[in-house]
Amino acid sequence: MTRLFPHPLLTLALMLLWLLLTSFSLGNLVLGFGVAALASRAFAAIEPDRVKLRAPMALLRLFFIVGLDIMRSNYAVARLILSGGRHGKRHSGFIEIPLQLRDPAPLALLAMIITATPGTAWVEYDEETSTLLLHVFDMIETDDWVELIGTRYESLLLEAFPA
Repeated sequence: MTRLFPHPLLTLALMLLWLLLTSFSLGNLVLGFGVAALASRAFAAIEPDRVKLRAPMALLRLFFIVGLDIMRSNYAVARLILSGGRHGKRHSGFIEIPLQLRDPAPLALLAMIITATPGTAWVEYDEETSTLLLHVFDMIETDDWVELIGTRYESLLLEAFPA
């Protein structure tokens, strides 16, 4: 089975992403599966390290938390843009956030989560200090962002992936 699908988790994730970006139909399911299987075989050529999951349920919880956060953030950003940004009091800025994550797989997942959430952008990660530079569209308190990233996302990623 691993020869046919060298990275089954990647194949499944890409197929689900394909279905999320297109409409769900039998044709898109087959096409998404084909694209995902080919991409998985292509990744086998460069042979990335296999990702080991310690707690898959933590990833499931993270999936729903991120989905809810993206919906909330869409609403908040749209409201700020359409209303003029709290009457000129909105300001954006950069925040440095210390991270405990060191493994590339959960860091990549955190980068996708942050970048997919409207109003935030992953700018830079410093490997030496394990610090993330984050851009926030509507920054009120920097400590709130440090706590949000640490407790809401990073803690679940640390639980899901072994150190």
